[in-house]
Amino acid sequence: MRTVIFDLDGTLADTSLDLLAAANHCFRVMGLGDMLSPATDAKVALRGAKRMLTEGLTRAGQFKADTVEEYYPLLLAAYRDAIATHTVMYPGAMEAVEALKAVGYGVGICTNKPEALAEQLMQQLGVRDAFASLVGADTLPVRKPDPAPLFEAARRAGGAPKMCVLIGDSDTDRDTSANAGVPSVLVTFGPAGEDMAALEPEALLHDYADLPALVTALIGRNPLA
Repeated sequence: MRTVIFDLDGTLADTSLDLLAAANHCFRVMGLGDMLSPATDAKVALRGAKRMLTEGLTRAGQFKADTVEEYYPLLLAAYRDAIATHTVMYPGAMEAVEALKAVGYGVGICTNKPEALAEQLMQQLGVRDAFASLVGADTLPVRKPDPAPLFEAARRAGGAPKMCVLIGDSDTDRDTSANAGVPSVLVTFGPAGEDMAALEPEALLHDYADLPALVTALIGRNPLA
């Protein structure tokens, strides 16, 4: 079976506001106040928890690697407690997922979010059951851009690892697909959308309505056609 594997943060859903809120909680505990702004730091948020802590501490002139490690668990706890307060799926994402499934593609998720948090988020958004697999940052001993999590997501979705396409929003996703020897589609509607063309993916996605046709062009016609 051919499979379509999605990144989560910045690809399927805009999680930036809830991630930034968790980071700013940590900065307030440190006595620094809110160091990251929803208006300007969405791209930072989608690079992960440690990147947010690093960025905020650097701006405050207080960066230490030990401080990042110390507050990382607190950030994850704060995020877990309010994981879907502001998070929304991107327009048309779930319609595209269902359209792909309807014509026979397997669909799954490969994310660098910890697996338990990814599972919690998808459950709270009410869309977890739409995906046959979910592989997180800690599901395997390695994470993206190593290709192993992508291949595992494809296998768990019932597909052949080398017959998949990765839908993502970052250089990490582009590198993962290159390391795997499979095509990537990078979305242009996320916070880093203007940076995607320079990564030279096999395709750019401006609207989820276009995804089924792009997938067919990249990995072949689905099994039910």
